[in-house]
Amino acid sequence: MIKVFTSLYTYRELITALAWKNIVVRYKQSYLGLLLAILKPIMLMAIFTLVRSFIGIETDGTPYPILTFAALLPWIFFQESASEGVSSVTSNTALIKKIYFPREVFPITAMVTKLVELGISCLILAGLMVYYQMLPTIYALWVPLIILYTMVIALTISFFGAAINVYYRDMSQLLPVVLSLLMYASPVIYPLSLVRQKLLEEQIAGDWSNHLYTLYTLNPLAGIIDSFQRVLLKGTAPDFNALLPGFMLIAVLLPISYLFFKRAENWFADII
Repeated sequence: MIKVFTSLYTYRELITALAWKNIVVRYKQSYLGLLLAILKPIMLMAIFTLVRSFIGIETDGTPYPILTFAALLPWIFFQESASEGVSSVTSNTALIKKIYFPREVFPITAMVTKLVELGISCLILAGLMVYYQMLPTIYALWVPLIILYTMVIALTISFFGAAINVYYRDMSQLLPVVLSLLMYASPVIYPLSLVRQKLLEEQIAGDWSNHLYTLYTLNPLAGIIDSFQRVLLKGTAPDFNALLPGFMLIAVLLPISYLFFKRAENWFADII
């Protein structure tokens, strides 16, 4: 892995240049594109708040709109980084055929590009925190690490998906659908505390409750979203018990995904 980071550091200027090109191409003379990127979490927050008014969801005293908006930020960043990372290799056919450099640059560049939209959304979240009179605490220093962990998760999917997408282009169409469904298995509309209460405290699934909670937290976004809400809105440390199962899964899958990508990379130029 040290060799990987050394290689990426060597090509850091290329990653920066490609990311800047993506930003310029995407938003130059396209004000609606930037506006939609900003409005997406706001619109979803409004829809979920409306749904919550009908079904009722306990939030432990945290205002539901800001709780949901804070959940949407890491989720949308992960979803769009992974989706664009999967199609990043096939969308750069000309560069792949002209010159060699580590092809993992493409998924990483796609993810770095999405950091711009995440930054803008964080400014909106800061405005909501001011409105609801929520001051950040020392635990907010966890945010960069949480975002970094989210990037690692997105890359785990991007490496594997991008390699598959070179051979089977349906992958870039299928992944956004799968991730949209995965959102309902993540604590976006409802908080993780509600899942914990139902499964660990009330034991609604009987003897299977503890196992189901562990299975639920194998989704690394469950721990990510809960931690993001905790450190920013509640002023508490992340729940490491919720983070651990997903972290262990990613620790196993990331090397496998990267090695699969590097193996498939040898034939990208011939097939693409």
